[in-house]
Order: sequence, then C-alpha cells, then structure tokens
Amino acid sequence: MLTTLAIVFVFGSMVMIHEFGHYIVAKWIGVKVLEFSFGFGPKIVGYQGKETFYCLRLIPLGGFVKLHGMDAEVDANGRSIVAPSQDVRSFMNKPVWQRMAVIAAGPIMNFILAVILFVTVFAFLGIPSSGDSNLIGSLLKGKPAATAGIQPGDRIIAVDQVKTPDWTSLTEAIHAKPDQLLTLTIERMNEKQVQTLSVKTEKDAQTGYGMIGIAPEVIYEHASILEATHYGIERSVDFTKLIMVTLTQMVTGKIPAEVGGPVMIAQAIGEGAHQGLASLLGLTGVLSIQLGLINLFPIPALDGSRLVFLLIEGLRGKPLNPEKENMIHLVGFVLLMMLMLAVTYKDVLRLFVKAG
Repeated sequence: MLTTLAIVFVFGSMVMIHEFGHYIVAKWIGVKVLEFSFGFGPKIVGYQGKETFYCLRLIPLGGFVKLHGMDAEVDANGRSIVAPSQDVRSFMNKPVWQRMAVIAAGPIMNFILAVILFVTVFAFLGIPSSGDSNLIGSLLKGKPAATAGIQPGDRIIAVDQVKTPDWTSLTEAIHAKPDQLLTLTIERMNEKQVQTLSVKTEKDAQTGYGMIGIAPEVIYEHASILEATHYGIERSVDFTKLIMVTLTQMVTGKIPAEVGGPVMIAQAIGEGAHQGLASLLGLTGVLSIQLGLINLFPIPALDGSRLVFLLIEGLRGKPLNPEKENMIHLVGFVLLMMLMLAVTYKDVLRLFVKAG
C-alpha cells in the first residue's frame, strides 16, 4: 500500500507540475486551454470547466494540455477543423517567443519542483553530512560487506585487530588492502558481545583502493530557510550536471546504456518510500530533473522538438507545414510508445531473472 501511494505521489506530482507549467503560461498569454489531462487513453473521470475540460485518464504514464489552435481539432460531427487565422486566442496566432514560453514552461516547472523538494528536505530535516564515527550508515547491495552479513548500525571497531575508532581510520585500513581478506571486529547494535567477520575487499578500478561497500551514517544539521534554499538550488544544479554527463556518456558509448522504464522506476520509488520521507522527496526531485531534461531533447513528440520547430519558424519568418510537423510528432510519439514498451519488457525480464 505504501509503495502504491508513493508511486501515485511521485508520478502525479511530476506530471501535474509539468502540465501545469504549460497550462498557466498559456492562460497568461491568452491562449484558450481546451483540456488539462493526467494520463493517456480512455477517460476515467472528467469535469468541464468554463472553457477547459479537466480529465483523469486510464494510463498514468504522462499527461497533456490541449491548446486551441495548436493542432487540428474535431467538431461535433467528427470533422477536422483549424482555428481561424484571426482568432486571437489561438496558439498559432501568438508570437513565436510566447509559444516557446508555453512549451518551455513544462520542463522549467520540473526543475522548480526539484528545487522546492530539496529545499523542503533541508529546511525540515536539516543539511545532511557524513558522520566520522565507525558506525555503518548504509550498505551497497551485492558488495562484500553486505554479502558477509554486516548490517546498518553495526560498528567496525577493528580491522585485522587494529583499532578503528573513527571513519577516517576505518576507511584508511580498508583502502590499504585491495583484493585481500580482512578480519573485521564488529560490535552489533543492541548486543553487548562483539563478533568477527571475514570480508574480502574489491579493488576500485579508478583509485586502486580496497572497497567493501559501506557508507557512514548521515547526520542532519539544522538549517535556516536561506541555507536550505541555497543547498536546495545547489543540489538541483549538481544533479542536473550529473544527469547530463551520464546521458552524454551513454550516448557516446563511454558507459553502458542502462535504461530503466516504469517498472524499474516504480521499484526505486517503493524502496525510497520505505527508507523515509526524505529519501522519497529526494528521489522525486531527481526524477523530476530527469523528466525536465529528457523533455528538452529534440525528439519528435517531446517539448524539445517543438522548441526546435518554433526556432526554425522564427529564423525563417514563417511556420513549417503544419500537416508535416504534426506527422513528425505523431511518428515520434508512436516510436516513444514502442520504446517504452520495450524498456518495460526488459524491466519485467530483469525482475524474473532476479527472482530466479
């Protein structure tokens, strides 16, 4: 139940804030908004406002805002109609820069959402910093420490009988012995006795250090609103840079193209929800940045491609053929849906392999 609620919260907040960006800027510049929809496919429930139809649809993997004059519309008899050229509330009759503002507003709102979420975490929970005690805060799955049975909350008080009273001495002892068997003296939380465990380190490819996959405890220090805002913006910028670098490396082949679909994202959201509210909000912020960045890619059917077409129109002084542009977006949408299905299929296969 917790995972389901978390998934609804994460997807719902990202999609709604994105579409709200398109919606509010369109309203601001005087474009008539015909529909504000969450999800795709058949309608579940809807409400007809003064001029906008607000709708919840069956497939919760996105959403859309339908603007008057942006695409061909259908009248009561099912015939395709185009907004009159003199209609001041038609999207196509607005200056290029205003139309670009409407399109760009969606991704921008995703970045704003990320900042708000990070600021919220820092304002209410504090600024996170790594503790310097010998207490294990978290473990990396599949790494030597987790495999050996070490648990979060354990204290490693000695490595090969050499005392490690703090995190610095602990990591120095482990780093100094790559690809070697270590004897760790463990003091388990809520247990008076100590025990020893044997762990073989892995050699880090970049540094050559010995690693076992442990992380220190995280300590939250109180922060003012100004400090939280500063760290929230800083964290958003850092994650944006990291995602851009990672995507670039994947495209250029420097790192494997590991693409996760809705199933993998849902799994990550479930894990984040069980780790606590701070983890869930932080994950939502990162995913919102990813959504904003991906939507800016010049891929047909995404906001980035529409911005490219508008930029070309501004340079040419006249729009491209609407029918050809709509066909390009349609083909792009179909290809995106096919890619999503393929990635989802791959995610499901991963789950079965993992279960086996």
